[in-house]
Amino acid sequence: MKVYADAPARRTRQVVGDLSLVIWLLLWTWVGRVVHDQTTALAGPGRQTDEAASSMADGLRDAGGRIDDAPLVGEELSAPFDKAASASDDIATAGRDTVEAVERLALVLGWTVALIPILVALAVYVPGRWRFAREATAGARFVDASEDLDLFALRALANQPMRVLAGVSDDPAGDWRRRDPDVVRRLAELELADVGLRPPRRSAVPGRGA
Repeated sequence: MKVYADAPARRTRQVVGDLSLVIWLLLWTWVGRVVHDQTTALAGPGRQTDEAASSMADGLRDAGGRIDDAPLVGEELSAPFDKAASASDDIATAGRDTVEAVERLALVLGWTVALIPILVALAVYVPGRWRFAREATAGARFVDASEDLDLFALRALANQPMRVLAGVSDDPAGDWRRRDPDVVRRLAELELADVGLRPPRRSAVPGRGA
């Protein structure tokens, strides 16, 4: 597949455009990652709450278990510790839920911030580059020698503006039908330039230069 034009100026623009697209993709991928990490950092208090409440619940259960071993009143004395441990578990659960919600939000925000500009850039830039590559690849198969220029000259007569054709010849269609080699080549060069191809070298004509 032919990805870049033969003309140096156009090829340079294409290379710069491709590199700019890559930089754009990397930039917004990085921005999305930063947004994700910064949003995830908001889950810090939730994690601390979860850890503190879980630790407190374990301590209360351990204390309640020790008191429960006391004779006669052990079960009654341990009951408040068990209730407090359950309340700490609820607080820990709330902390974990907060962390999960923040992490989901961070994931959505990170992807959204990154994907929107990336998809817009791809939608704007890639179709044009794909059309060029497709046309240039197809056209390159027909440009082997000067004799192949007739097809491109015909396409130029159909596609090029009238003012451009007038700059080639006063009667471009008639000269094309008469197979005027100079007019055919100039017409073909117009069309080849549009698809990013360079015309073949002029074939030596027998009898000339003798």
